[in-house]
Amino acid sequence: MARGESYSSQKLGGTDATTKRRKLDHIEICLQEDVQSKASAMFDDIRLVHNALPEIDKDAIDLTTSLLGLKAGAPIVIAAMTGGHPDTYEVNRRLAEAAEELKLPIGVGSQRAAIEDTSLAYTFEVVREAAPSVPVIANIGSTHAEHAPEAVQMIDADILAVHLNPLQEAVQPEGECDSSGVLDKIASVLDLVDVPVIVKETGAGISSTVAKQLEAIGVDGVDVGGLGGTSWSAVEYYRALREKNHERAFLGHEYWDWGIPTALSLAMVVSSTDLSVIATGGIRTGLDVAKALSLGADAAGVAFPLLKPAVTGKTSDVVNELTKIIESLRVAMYLTGCQYVDDMLGRPVIIQGRLRENLETLGIDYWRYERKKARE
Repeated sequence: MARGESYSSQKLGGTDATTKRRKLDHIEICLQEDVQSKASAMFDDIRLVHNALPEIDKDAIDLTTSLLGLKAGAPIVIAAMTGGHPDTYEVNRRLAEAAEELKLPIGVGSQRAAIEDTSLAYTFEVVREAAPSVPVIANIGSTHAEHAPEAVQMIDADILAVHLNPLQEAVQPEGECDSSGVLDKIASVLDLVDVPVIVKETGAGISSTVAKQLEAIGVDGVDVGGLGGTSWSAVEYYRALREKNHERAFLGHEYWDWGIPTALSLAMVVSSTDLSVIATGGIRTGLDVAKALSLGADAAGVAFPLLKPAVTGKTSDVVNELTKIIESLRVAMYLTGCQYVDDMLGRPVIIQGRLRENLETLGIDYWRYERKKARE
């Protein structure tokens, strides 16, 4: 289907207006309220070992990498944030222009709103228009996976992300909590699209068991979307307060910090599968990215640090924020003697605190799987 043609007008459930308004609510609340997890992503429990003789030229460090066979300028993904409301067009344009300038992969928010109301497709299409040469990641919910081809076609995507958000649905005033047959729906997507398919969580993490189930049906990778960054339960708490829905507000508050911390989820997935892994959730610095790479991630996703500059600033503000993260990653690689991204895996790390305790409780021998991957 050529870009600009109309898509299916089939409804997904609910109303167009409800989904459209929810997109704007989410951005407003993320900017106006403190919706960050009170729980750590656990990257603070990881220390990279300093190399006083790195024996490399910092300026010669090569950050280019491959994500699911697609070239990227650095192992950093501009994670899914928004789309589906007229006011999100400029946000996605700025994010995409930054992605194009820095040659970074970029994801879009859930495309459900534009499939419900095709007049909103332009708020997503702008991403491919502004970022013609970088990997673009489409996004559809697991319970509406049959619409995956439309999501991919809408933005001429290189990768499809099928998102899981049972926690958000459970606390959301209009949440849909029937997850029956979701694994089969995800499996069916593999025959519907001809691009790599990943499954992404939206803030509560992916366990070893779930990762194994996803690997068994043939998905190409996962984005762990772990606990430690923006809490979508907290976002729904504030939405419920606005609507004076005190029962849902109670649930949103109670489950504010539910989930698997990002670093722990990453270790669980890498230790139990051979899937490609993106680490998203609480990634705030290039040092966080470096730590994720040292645990076996192929890339790390960044969202919240980019939201305010994308909403209230200019493309250059988004570029500046990303450049800080990229330079910090370069410094971490220099100080550990890594000229290439792949060198990060296999470098010694110190795991301490709650992350180490959790890994031991779960019976995950981190050192064993790191050495195994480093040999492969």
